[in-house]
Amino acid sequence: MEPTVNVNEVSRISTGTVIRGEIDSPGDLRIDGTFEGKIVSRGRVVIGKDAVVSGDIFCINMDFSGKMTGSIYVKDTLSLKDNCSVSGDIHVRKLAVELGSHFDGNCKMIKEEEFEKLLETVVSRKGGNSTNVKPVIPGTSIAAGGTSITN
Repeated sequence: MEPTVNVNEVSRISTGTVIRGEIDSPGDLRIDGTFEGKIVSRGRVVIGKDAVVSGDIFCINMDFSGKMTGSIYVKDTLSLKDNCSVSGDIHVRKLAVELGSHFDGNCKMIKEEEFEKLLETVVSRKGGNSTNVKPVIPGTSIAAGGTSITN
């Protein structure tokens, strides 16, 4: 059974914020700023319309409205929204594509078991959860229950 996440427990990267590194989150994540690196979320990831992402994302569900270069791995449903742009490969169980979205790459439909194997490989390479948080912009902080960011 998937844990229920309180709306106040959603980790956010706001517009204007730039982060480089890795994020490992037990819950939901929303990105409206710029992120470069790898994201592993055991919840829903929302990429806002002004967000720019470069790297790989592993999550349970995703609503994508921004721009991205990299690979997306979704255990259940990926929704590509109008005016989004994805350059890279998608590995997903269910895909919803709105008119006006742009996708340049390969799409592989996977089963839950395949996602779990891919995720296990990624997590084992990482060596467990990291708690070393180094914000890119001095004086900024990022807080959410159990979320870790490494740089």
